[in-house]
Amino acid sequence: WSWGQGGQGQLGVGDTTSYSSPVLVGKAAWSNVSGGQFHSLAVKTDGTLWSWGGGYSAAQGALGHNNTTAYSSPTQVGTLTNWSKVESWGVCPWSAAIKTDGTLWTWGIGSTGRLGDGSTTTKSSPVQIGSLTDWSKVAVGLYHALAIKTDGTLWAWGSCRYGSHGQNDNSVNYSSPKQIGALTTWSVAEGQQHGACAVKTDGTLWVWGRNNFGQLGLGHTDPDIIGSPVQLGSLTTWIDIKAGRYFRVGISDG
Repeated sequence: WSWGQGGQGQLGVGDTTSYSSPVLVGKAAWSNVSGGQFHSLAVKTDGTLWSWGGGYSAAQGALGHNNTTAYSSPTQVGTLTNWSKVESWGVCPWSAAIKTDGTLWTWGIGSTGRLGDGSTTTKSSPVQIGSLTDWSKVAVGLYHALAIKTDGTLWAWGSCRYGSHGQNDNSVNYSSPKQIGALTTWSVAEGQQHGACAVKTDGTLWVWGRNNFGQLGLGHTDPDIIGSPVQLGSLTTWIDIKAGRYFRVGISDG
């Protein structure tokens, strides 16, 4: 189901109308969905990947159809049936996904190296990031991405802006995945325009990036950039975290 602004077909209901209450998007068995500013992506239970939308997202190839065409209804991306998880971003549109075989794929706008394929080139269809088959989770931000492997290691690539990639280096962009520290205890990661946040398997919460609006949750609004993960509080009961542009929300089972 989808709702909200539909001017670019991003709601997937076959038109460009805006809806203020949920509208059914086809009668299909969907398992995973992600929305960007002007496009959306979804995976069905049969492992197929679908996208729809238009505007700048379509122009930058973020729909993954190897073209710049807008679609107001779900349209299948390729013919493969082994897609598992998908993520999309809107303002500078791009997308990322993990297949059931553990491979990592990205497409869309490529500036700042955010696609992770070693280049800054825009791609209009999915390209594999390296040859590894042990990726388990991926999260996309405006200028960067984060991913977790099955061994619990945390990786980042893309822009150094606002310390987003967690490398404690605010002068170098990375166009390929680079490990953040050496720990093997990461379970959830979330990227955003001004930084990132993550949860470890021990239930602790960690943040880094810019804090000009208090979005890191450190009890102040000091705008200085924190370039590598720092623990937020002392709780060990965090189970999930999500990031908005200037805020964060999390769930604790304590």
